[in-house]
Amino acid sequence: MKGRDILKNMVSSAGDEAAKAPIQSQPQHKPAGAVRAMNLSLGRLGDEAAAAKELRSALAAGDKVVELSPAQIEASFIQDRIPTEKDAALDELIASMRESGQQVPILVRPHPTKDNHYQAAYGHRRLRAAIVLERPVKAIVRQLSDEQLIVAQGQENGPRVDLSFIERALFAKRLEQHGFDRDRISQALSVDKPETSRLLQVSDVIPTEVILAIGPASKIGRPRWLAFAELLRDRAASKRVADAIADDQFTASDTNERFTRLWNQAQGPKASKKDATEKIRTRKGIVLASIERTNKGAKVTITSEAFAQFLDAQMGDLVERFERENASETDH
Repeated sequence: MKGRDILKNMVSSAGDEAAKAPIQSQPQHKPAGAVRAMNLSLGRLGDEAAAAKELRSALAAGDKVVELSPAQIEASFIQDRIPTEKDAALDELIASMRESGQQVPILVRPHPTKDNHYQAAYGHRRLRAAIVLERPVKAIVRQLSDEQLIVAQGQENGPRVDLSFIERALFAKRLEQHGFDRDRISQALSVDKPETSRLLQVSDVIPTEVILAIGPASKIGRPRWLAFAELLRDRAASKRVADAIADDQFTASDTNERFTRLWNQAQGPKASKKDATEKIRTRKGIVLASIERTNKGAKVTITSEAFAQFLDAQMGDLVERFERENASETDH
């Protein structure tokens, strides 16, 4: 039996509405499920297996799957994901839930201050999908302390859903700001203390507004974020990055391209060495010479022997012309 079918059967046994579903309807979904399974990545299959294990544990502990209105559920008090204008994973989930329904319940706790309301520990994307589809949400309701909630949230969203490095770094910072110590942060993120230190190092140096402007940048790993943080310790680099964020081209770029743009700006003029070299060409495009500008001055390289002889013959006149046009600079 496939993992998806196991989940269907488990949810059916736990919820009254699911129990009323006719058994003969299951074969209608098998062909579509089989086709979808062929397109699932190994990571997606691993997610479903982990979700099935979580659901089995919850049901074994006596938890029941209930249906709640999305209007009754609020997000966790600590956000772990960086919102983006385009979320392909959410779009895929919405399509899947529209066709096959919600396969895995979310985990919520009774809201600590609002009657008949709940707070999500994990399953925020499923909640958002249900809101879009205007459907009730299957949920497991469990009494959780703040610490238990963030551990459940981090362990579900860390290894399974694969938060990007910078999302984990920002999540770690938010946990620390809420008073959680590094032991609990490490537990929530399922990482060791050295990795927790690196996450906090990055999120402490890089301003939160810069991180949010870039977005999750899933293709950018730890080494480049650490290097980027070191670059931003320089005030001039931070100023260049802030100016680049205000550029319209930055806003139009996707999240990974945004990081690259700011990375180049943070490195400064040296990153644009090619752009600092000008070619001197004839009207037909033949290169006569090049001028390379550096912090120490400029270097002229003449590639045409004929042009070199021409300059040699005209050098006296050129110097006199320069002196006339720049008298204030040559009188010192």
